[in-house]
Amino acid sequence: MAGGKTKRDKRKDKAEELKEQLARALADYDNLRKRVERERGDIGKLAKATVVVRLLPVYDMLEGAQKHLNDSGLAITIEEFKKVLKEEGIEKIDAKQGDMFNEELHEAVEVVDKNSKGKKGEGKISEVILTGWKLVDGPIIRPVKVKVYKQSL
Repeated sequence: MAGGKTKRDKRKDKAEELKEQLARALADYDNLRKRVERERGDIGKLAKATVVVRLLPVYDMLEGAQKHLNDSGLAITIEEFKKVLKEEGIEKIDAKQGDMFNEELHEAVEVVDKNSKGKKGEGKISEVILTGWKLVDGPIIRPVKVKVYKQSL
């Protein structure tokens, strides 16, 4: 039997081949499990964002009323609303007058011609119109709606 494989050698080769197939199958299964967990989390985030988008106009109305009424009970309600959003992994996007416009976070709803600001004011936020929100580890739910300074030609 010189040069040929014995039955024992063939069985060893087959066993090694089966071990490799099993290792690949286990790795494929583990990758599939991780992908399904990630997708499940993404679906949960999307569902959460959908509900929040429907609730944000209520928050906006409460904030608008608070600006006019300056009511302590309303202030407590707004703070509780923000607390619940934070607990659900939703955070306010900070923006204020004078910040540079960032198209990833802001949506320009109006361009304000402001010669008196000169070049230094160009591209900066002149006013925040509507608060923006995003998932803590995810996408923007609603960009901040702003007015932006633009240098006239």
